[in-house]
Amino acid sequence: MCGIVGIVNNKGREVEQSVLERMNRAIVHRGPDDDGFYLKGNVGLAMRRLSIIDLASGKQPIHNADKTKWIVFNGEIYNYQDLRKDLEKRGHRFYTNSDTEAIIHLYDEFGVDCLQHLRGMFALAIWDEREQELFVARDRVGKKPLLYSYRPNGDLVFASEFTAMLEHPEISREVDHAAINAYLAYLCVPAPMTAFKEIRKLEPGHWLKWKAGKIETKRYWLPDFSKKIKITEDEAIEETTRILRESTSLRMISEVPLGAFLSGGVDSSTVVALMAEESSQPVKTFSIGFEEEDFSELKYARRVAEHIGADHNEFIVRPNALEVLPTLVEHYGEPYADSSAIPTYYVAKETRKHVTVALNGDGGDESFAGYERYTAMNLAESYLRIPAFLRKSFIGFPISMLPTSELKRSRVRDVKRFIAAAERPRKERYFRWVSSFDIDELDRLYTDSFRNAIAGNDPVNVIGRWFSAANGSGLLDATMLTDQMTYLPNDLLVKVDIATMANSLEGRSPFLDHHLIEFAASLPERIKARRFETKSLLKKVAARLVPKEVIYRQKMGFGVPVGKWFRHEMKDFVRDLMLSEKALNRGIVRAEMIRKYVDEHTDGRSDHSYRVWTLMMLELWYQRFID
Repeated sequence: MCGIVGIVNNKGREVEQSVLERMNRAIVHRGPDDDGFYLKGNVGLAMRRLSIIDLASGKQPIHNADKTKWIVFNGEIYNYQDLRKDLEKRGHRFYTNSDTEAIIHLYDEFGVDCLQHLRGMFALAIWDEREQELFVARDRVGKKPLLYSYRPNGDLVFASEFTAMLEHPEISREVDHAAINAYLAYLCVPAPMTAFKEIRKLEPGHWLKWKAGKIETKRYWLPDFSKKIKITEDEAIEETTRILRESTSLRMISEVPLGAFLSGGVDSSTVVALMAEESSQPVKTFSIGFEEEDFSELKYARRVAEHIGADHNEFIVRPNALEVLPTLVEHYGEPYADSSAIPTYYVAKETRKHVTVALNGDGGDESFAGYERYTAMNLAESYLRIPAFLRKSFIGFPISMLPTSELKRSRVRDVKRFIAAAERPRKERYFRWVSSFDIDELDRLYTDSFRNAIAGNDPVNVIGRWFSAANGSGLLDATMLTDQMTYLPNDLLVKVDIATMANSLEGRSPFLDHHLIEFAASLPERIKARRFETKSLLKKVAARLVPKEVIYRQKMGFGVPVGKWFRHEMKDFVRDLMLSEKALNRGIVRAEMIRKYVDEHTDGRSDHSYRVWTLMMLELWYQRFID
């Protein structure tokens, strides 16, 4: 796995070999293996591979038995051995031992329904010579990226990365202003948008077909929260453990060295504990720490590692943001402002020195109610049941009078933020809790020309559509579905895929197995979370595997001290970059607002860490890809 590219030209026009080769060379996450190509008339497919399974004969593109269908594939199919056995019983014959060949035979057997049989992460493209049809698909949750550009003349261009897409001579770098508006709200550009007007993302759980210059897209998977099962808490603990154990075991299949990221949190601790039970050798675990104790969970990771007898590796990182930022901007390809990309990149870089595959705990929060904002959403419903007069007189007004620091987070500050958002409709309330700039701030932020350019584009709709599509589920389930469809694929999974692939490391996520996601969706809300305790069910699962002091503690997250950096080692860099004539005259953000955020933060008057970081990453992207 590594990256795929492809071109299919309408009306039989031949694909230029040089263009396909340039696109493939632009895949920056390069493994040690040779590139592979299929070039025939109006179709070109290419693949750059990091070998994990079938090192000897798995080179792509791979064909079916009569060489009428060809596939390029980025990802891993964890149940491919079972699929292969079933296909062989049906008469299929294989010439490799790769998971890729299992997919092409599945497509021969089931057509587009082959996706229902796949258990893993993938972005794939299959060319059918007989039907002159291209089939492109992305995995259910969006672990693997897939970009495409549908041209006015009916051509289709696709690739795993922006750098490859931009090598095509007909794809312009014109900026999509609606995408920039969404980025400033969510720290990332939500699918199907990209920062480039002529490039789209294929959304998770979707396939796309091209034939005779026409395209069709369709969703093939969505977790269903409406069909609840009758189950006791003890039964739910047992079944969650069983599915997660199976999911973990499947993801331990590899012909190269394998280990796990261990943060010391509930999710990664549970995964490494299950790995230890499945492995005959000590599990290799990797943890990253910082000199700032407020941002380090090493002591918890160390406790888990000792408990399971892991071969534990720790790295104390002194992040050089100025050194790593150009690398991150290059790899992400569009504006991306989740600052935890920095520690994620560093832990992937250090881990790759020891192993080629690393399991992680991504996805546990979104299926098992792990964020405090889930509790806050329900608490807000209770708060709104109090008569408005009483709320304002006896809660809102007294809280507003309490002093808070603009420089340090506190519970009083959190309560004020909660009350300000709680009065709003559900989708606007949640938007305020997940955005870096709320709606009112965005309105003050923009220049008149940019505001006119994005007229009618409300970023709240990105999450609002999922609150509306929650199948009559309760508020907790509706909020988790929204995160599974937005925050998880657009932010978290992009971050981890880029960080790992940039270091030729494959990340695998047992919590993102669709069997586990579907089971969690079927559970009653009261089992997944209780009152003010997040992730109550999963904590009970974890408590049977690792020490309780690791499980029952406050969630820390995976952050970096950007606020401190902006006042010290990055101060001159930020001021020079953001207060330059070029940055102040972009025409997106009003110059006085940029000065306000930068001056107030660097002078120590207010904490604008996330706002400054978001604006800084946007400017760096413009300088790298647009200027």
